[in-house]
Amino acid sequence: MREIELNKPIKHVAIIMDGNGRWAKKRGLPRTAGHKAAMDRIIDLFDYCRDYDIKVLSLYAFSTENLKRPKQEIAFLWRYLELFFKREIDTLMKDGTKVVVSGDISKLPEKTQKIVNKAVDQTKNNPNIIWNICLNYGGKQELTRAAKLIAEEVKEGKFKVEDITEEVMENHLYTGGLPNVDLMIRTSGEIRTSNFLPWQIAYAEYVFTPVQFPDFKRKEFVDCLIEYNKRNRRYGGLDDEKNN
Repeated sequence: MREIELNKPIKHVAIIMDGNGRWAKKRGLPRTAGHKAAMDRIIDLFDYCRDYDIKVLSLYAFSTENLKRPKQEIAFLWRYLELFFKREIDTLMKDGTKVVVSGDISKLPEKTQKIVNKAVDQTKNNPNIIWNICLNYGGKQELTRAAKLIAEEVKEGKFKVEDITEEVMENHLYTGGLPNVDLMIRTSGEIRTSNFLPWQIAYAEYVFTPVQFPDFKRKEFVDCLIEYNKRNRRYGGLDDEKNN
């Protein structure tokens, strides 16, 4: 079901899932209840993407900076993530959703790593939507990692410095092989990108919604698509009708 017709294609949507703790606090609940409510929203997003032929969904689930949060809260996050994959893996398989990961998951608890890696392996041949879950992810960390990988390959003689192009850089990012982001959404009213996919969102359209992520449902998602529909994507060029 489509509420609107897109006047320009969207291949990749990225969402900063913000406001979970504040959502819980407003209801007199512990912050962890907000994270659980956020997890319950995720599976619905795949339905929205299918309806609008969106092929890649990137979700900022946990940043490198989030490691500064209280240990108990972080432990709850990993537990909810584990439960999510155990509960939803059959749905992901049935719907043909492929799970990929951006970020350094070696810092996650061993049990969480195993569950995430198992989901990645189980879904690797699924042909429909790609879910890029960003875990222990930071944009600066990603770019630094890519630079080190390229430097090692230059050192090994695989290619020369003058052969380094934007395409080479993109292929060394976590998202290598995925299209760049068309629409970046941040919930909860904060107006910043917070180190999220800086390379990939260079020419994305940004939509900042005041809705906190646990309340980000179909209507709110469609509202973001409506806003995207209004944008004129020029990629640094000029409108044809304004060229003169």
